[in-house]
Amino acid sequence: MIRIPGPSRRLGPLLDAFRARVGRDPDGAWFAPGRVNLIGEHTDYSGGFVLPLAIEHGVLAAAARRDDDRLRCWSLQEAEPADLRLDELGPGKVQGWAAYPAGVAWVLAQADGVELGGMDLVVDGEVPAGAGLSSSAALECATALALAELLGLQRAGAPDRLGPVELAAAARRAEVEAVGMPCGVMDQMISMLGQPGHALFLDTRTLEAEQLPLPLDESGLRLLVIDTRAPHRLVEGAYAERRAAIEAAARVLGVPELRDATPAMVEDAADELGDPGLRRARHVVRENARVLEAAALLRQAALDRVGRLLAASHASLRDDLEVSCPELDTAVAAATDSGALGARMTGAGFGGSALALVPAELEERVGAAVLAAFEVAGFRPPEVIGVRPAGGARRVA
Repeated sequence: MIRIPGPSRRLGPLLDAFRARVGRDPDGAWFAPGRVNLIGEHTDYSGGFVLPLAIEHGVLAAAARRDDDRLRCWSLQEAEPADLRLDELGPGKVQGWAAYPAGVAWVLAQADGVELGGMDLVVDGEVPAGAGLSSSAALECATALALAELLGLQRAGAPDRLGPVELAAAARRAEVEAVGMPCGVMDQMISMLGQPGHALFLDTRTLEAEQLPLPLDESGLRLLVIDTRAPHRLVEGAYAERRAAIEAAARVLGVPELRDATPAMVEDAADELGDPGLRRARHVVRENARVLEAAALLRQAALDRVGRLLAASHASLRDDLEVSCPELDTAVAAATDSGALGARMTGAGFGGSALALVPAELEERVGAAVLAAFEVAGFRPPEVIGVRPAGGARRVA
């Protein structure tokens, strides 16, 4: 079972990489985590509820100011750096991985009274790309925190001009407007607001957030992430189609968003919604109810009773929203059959990762069963990762 001790062991190599590329020390280094969503999938863009947790897999960013108009970006995971003029930033103007930090810089430059200067940025990511663990939000939030401090928008020991919620909103705007991915706000919010030992119950309409204890050790439980390594299949177009269908269902029901609908309203409008509109709407409304129930169980320290909600969530994502895939279904079935209290896909779907809530004494057994099931099915070997709820974005040097 793979466990990640945190960003500290990667900090030295990142600082060395910065010096090698830039020729001097950075002004600082920042870390932002990826996330696992315990429950609440495809609800965040319809004003609904989510229950994610930050993990110690994340993105480190070392940055320094420049005295010209260049934004230079390097990634230790990408072969090609980016050397951009500040007036080249904006929607659709930067392609590839650098569109994410460039998009953040473009958004922050529009804050009142901000004069964006040149920056050198070197990043090191340990969130598997495409695994559904929000590598893009981690990159955005690490960049946002670095630039906000270097631009004087956020300073240690002083009132923040941009606090974590505002920076999460800026990071999300970068992904939606500059990169062109119509995501919700969950990923950026948990990356900025995560707390060790807690999940974040988030109302994505009001951005009201509640830190709920996630007592894994005290409950004798483990949370395993199964990176199926399945390539995302048509994820951008399919994600946009699901979002459009959910928004269309809200119009049929006459509500601002599906968060305002009830299960009875959805079933009563079955003929008007048609298929697959009925099933898309059914998933969102029932998933919101599952999140509310899971949050109530965490408040009661009844984590062991969340497993059945995970199972129901996966069935809904597979059958009603149709965003699962054979690898995800295999991971969920193998984990459940070998003793997990519950398992489900996590993230947008069409590939990526599943998560399983597992009694501590069955951790190795569940991991081995998943590996064996993938071998029998002829799939690439998955990576099984033990995760714990971790802290949010922060300065580390």
